[in-house]
Amino acid sequence: MQPKLTEIVLAAGGNIGDSAAIFRFAAARLHRGGVKNIRMSALYRSSPENCPPGTPDFINAAMVGQWDGLPGELLKLCQETETAAGRPRVHGFNAPRTLDLDIILFGDEIIDLPGLRIPHPRAARRRFVLEPLAELIPGRSFPDRGQTVAQLLKALGP
Repeated sequence: MQPKLTEIVLAAGGNIGDSAAIFRFAAARLHRGGVKNIRMSALYRSSPENCPPGTPDFINAAMVGQWDGLPGELLKLCQETETAAGRPRVHGFNAPRTLDLDIILFGDEIIDLPGLRIPHPRAARRRFVLEPLAELIPGRSFPDRGQTVAQLLKALGP
């Protein structure tokens, strides 16, 4: 019997180093770790939000793929990938970083565990998450909101 593949949606961000190369590295490492059929959006630039003064702009992208494991296993793979890309495991809140990977959606599941909330609790209010997602999956609904990526992005206004 084939393992069940779950559609996963990740947001990638970084503001230290060559983000394009780091995101390619991350996608390759995620693939080696078991994420299948990864598609990545174009890169988007965004101003830092709630970051220390002088923080450089961020580069953001979205990745969509399929996973046959548990959400906690995917979180561990994402954290290991961040570390492999040069992000210290212990870091300050909103500190500059080479790579930040957030699990935005895990199928249609709603997960609320210590250290893991899916859908990501702030994703539906973040243009830098929704714009790259709209490129890949504009009609995908957030299970906790009943609205699509395109609808959520439109609600943010111009």
